[in-house]
Amino acid sequence: MDTSAENEMIAVPPGRVVLSDRRTQRSWSVGLAPYRLAAFPVTQARYAQVTGAQPSAAQGDHLPVESVSWSDAVRFCNALSRRERLAPAYRLQADAEGAASTDGIEWDASADGYRLPTEAEWEHACRAGTAGARYGQLDEIAWYRGNSHERIHDVGGRQPNAWGLYDMLGNVWEWCWDLYDAEVYGTYRVLRGGGWADEHWSCRASVRRRSHPTFRIDDVGFRVARSVLR
Repeated sequence: MDTSAENEMIAVPPGRVVLSDRRTQRSWSVGLAPYRLAAFPVTQARYAQVTGAQPSAAQGDHLPVESVSWSDAVRFCNALSRRERLAPAYRLQADAEGAASTDGIEWDASADGYRLPTEAEWEHACRAGTAGARYGQLDEIAWYRGNSHERIHDVGGRQPNAWGLYDMLGNVWEWCWDLYDAEVYGTYRVLRGGGWADEHWSCRASVRRRSHPTFRIDDVGFRVARSVLR
């Protein structure tokens, strides 16, 4: 695949999405302004180009970068923004030892740089106007336990959704900006989409998973978003 294609950003139309949480049986509606979302998860080649790091357990330029934490993803977004001379979306506050603390990261909504999607943005983009559990037949759109042969795959190997977004389900879980449930889980952040090792029931548009912002594992990556500023 052409590397430039892997960096493509898709214009996502405004809309409204209803999020739901099985644990609490709670549902809530979120209205969304237009935004842009990467057509593919961030690849290992792009991550290395921007950060100089190669953290992934499996190696391959066109594989999604994995074994990256939420904090790693935030720092990548800022580094990519600076590289393209855009305003970084995140303000990082240093702790007493000089490292940026995960609870001291603030999103500057006025910035035009790269950022993580909110989970509402993620689900709206994943559904692409559909209302079912998935935007297509699972084996055609996603790498999951049933067809992945227990390994990660290059981005773009399955069919995209109607808006041209690939791998929204399967291959790697994707970090979102949001806290999962601050009262119960503190700083834990939201993961969406399911991964190459997951059963079919985890690869659905509505499934929410949570993890600590420093957590790294070989089926978790991310994709970038940008706000459309007026």
